[in-house]
Amino acid sequence: MRKILIIGSGKSTSYLLKYLLDKSVSENLYIIVGDLNIENVKNLIGNHQNAKAIVLDVFNETNRTNAIRNADVVISMLPARFHIEVAKDCILYNKHMVTASYVSPEMQALNEDAKAKGIILMNEIGVDPGIDHMSAMQVLDRIRDNGGKIILFESFTGGLVAPESDNNLWNYKFTWNPRNVVIAGQGGAAKFLQEGTYKYIPYNRLFRRTEFLDIDNFGRFEVYANRDSLKYQSVYKLDNVKTLYRGTMRRVGFSRAWNIFVTLGMTDDSYTIDDSENMSYRDFINAFLPYSPSDSVELKLRHALKIDQDDIVWDKLVELDIFNPDKQVILKKATPAQILQKILMDSWALAQHDKDMIVMYHKFGYELHGKKHQIDANMAVLGKDQTYTAMAKTVGLPVAIAAIAILNGKITTPGVQIPITKEIYEPILKELENFGIIFNEKEIPYLGYNPLNN
Repeated sequence: MRKILIIGSGKSTSYLLKYLLDKSVSENLYIIVGDLNIENVKNLIGNHQNAKAIVLDVFNETNRTNAIRNADVVISMLPARFHIEVAKDCILYNKHMVTASYVSPEMQALNEDAKAKGIILMNEIGVDPGIDHMSAMQVLDRIRDNGGKIILFESFTGGLVAPESDNNLWNYKFTWNPRNVVIAGQGGAAKFLQEGTYKYIPYNRLFRRTEFLDIDNFGRFEVYANRDSLKYQSVYKLDNVKTLYRGTMRRVGFSRAWNIFVTLGMTDDSYTIDDSENMSYRDFINAFLPYSPSDSVELKLRHALKIDQDDIVWDKLVELDIFNPDKQVILKKATPAQILQKILMDSWALAQHDKDMIVMYHKFGYELHGKKHQIDANMAVLGKDQTYTAMAKTVGLPVAIAAIAILNGKITTPGVQIPITKEIYEPILKELENFGIIFNEKEIPYLGYNPLNN
């Protein structure tokens, strides 16, 4: 049987495993899942005859290499920083590798070695990055194949709570790594292209420079800019595009409220708070406010940030219970971002019966025969439960489909790859449609760039 090794078994592996197990007989597959903790894997695998779980320590070279040498394709679902050693072993032992993570400089440095060995190192084949690449390139290539010239491209993705589980004032819950949510947008100004002009949004203004968009059947959303919208300009062959903007989607009103934490400095991850383990939530908030012998923490915060008591933003802050003197931070030597994450986990962790949602939106502007046209395309995927989430579905299925396509010789181009060629995206997008991951396209009059960001 053809062996697929999956290293790592986090929350995104449920659909990945199910897909491979469902295909194991017809595709002659044997699935091996390696992790330090295999209890969750055992529950997902059950007594399936074509799968097993093994204890695998990725930092143990002998343990790791023995597992990789025994596989035909390796899927790395580890945190991004751990992929590189797996990739090096895959090249050494002539094994293809698939991962959903961004291509790091260290990974890109393996490109020539992988090519020389005829090895495919497939990266960025999850949801974002992944489905965003494939769905965008499919339309961009179609427009160009028909003689059109791309003048505008915008792309936005959001991991959100499903409407039926949306029961807090922020219209948000953690559906992926909470840390990444708390520190989102840091590390430099957001950069994008608008009507031929480079635009920059510094972090302290990022959540006050938003635009709105609507998705059929799911209502209105807001978008804040990703840090570098131009990262894929040449990759997407958009060197002559006038507008290029990528961003993250939230429900309307989230960003204005989140900006309170940014303004106060509570998302900072660069220093630690003294005596943080003995702080209450209220103490933490007060640490960022001026001293007053008489004013309460609540009053100081409202005055400092000019928040009216009847402002919905104030209600959102109160809902988080951040003024509670009895709730303790507990964390030792914690950064402000780490403390804020702990506070938010109390309110934003998905409850047992909550469901998540992935939304994605693309806007394409192009010229054809002297006329300007626009295509809007959007996708919404709802989770089933806490195991089979929308996040797991949209991350895991493309990974699984790509692994089988590589095994079957449908994807053959060696080296460090991302899914931007027809060889990769056409069969994967077609297969994803069988699982309800479908983009709805519509032609509308050309509107150009959203004027809210002029």
